[in-house]
Amino acid sequence: MSEMLRPHRYSDAEIAAVYRVIAERRDMRHFLPTPVAPELLAKILQAAHQAPSVGLMQPWRFIRITDTNTRKNIHQLVDAERAITAQAIGEVENTARMAEFLQLKVEGILDCGELLVAALCNDRERHVFGRRTLPEMDLASVSCAIQNMWLAARAEGLGMGWVSIFDPVALGQLLNMPSDAKPIAVLCLGHVNNFYKEPMLVETGWKTAKPLADMVMENSWDTFK
Repeated sequence: MSEMLRPHRYSDAEIAAVYRVIAERRDMRHFLPTPVAPELLAKILQAAHQAPSVGLMQPWRFIRITDTNTRKNIHQLVDAERAITAQAIGEVENTARMAEFLQLKVEGILDCGELLVAALCNDRERHVFGRRTLPEMDLASVSCAIQNMWLAARAEGLGMGWVSIFDPVALGQLLNMPSDAKPIAVLCLGHVNNFYKEPMLVETGWKTAKPLADMVMENSWDTFK
C-alpha cells in the first residue's frame, strides 16, 4: 500500500545504490597517478552542473589544472597554509595536537590524475533571489555541486578529496581570478588503490564522528550535552 502512495519511487536496487554511494563516499587523500578518461571527467562535471542553486544562479566555476607548474604552485600554497594551520592548532589546543596534525596527509595534489579548483563566480551581488537575507547561499549552491561530483566519482570508482587549506586571495591571484570571485575548494580527483573503510580522520584517530541523534532537534533548539 505504501508503494502505491509513492508512484515516482525508484526500484529497490536503484534506491539501494543511492544510499550505498552516500555511505561509501570518502574524502580521499591517497591517489594513483593514472589519468582520468576525458569522457569520465565530463560526466562528473556534468553531475556538478546539475546541482540545485538558489535562484538558479549557478555560481559554480571550475578551473581544470593541466599545467604542471601551476599544480606545483598550488601545492606550495597548501603546504604553506598547512604550517600556519598547525601553529594555530597548537595555540588553541596543544603542541601534541599540532604534531598529530602535521602527521596527517591532508591533500593529494601532486598525486591525483585530475586537479580542479572550484570557485564562486564573480558579480554575485546581482543575484538577489534567495540571497537577500542569506547571501551565503551562493556557497551552499557550490557545495551542492561538489557533493554531486563526489557521489558521481564514487559511483564511477574514482576518489575525490576536497582541500580547503589555502589562502583564497593567493590562490585567486595565481589563477588570475576576478577580485570578486573566490576559490573555495581544490579538488583532487583520480583512481585509488582502495577507499577508506571509515572517514580518514576517524581511521587515523584524529576525530570521532558524532551520531545523528546529536544533530536532530524538535520544535526548538535543544542544549546539547
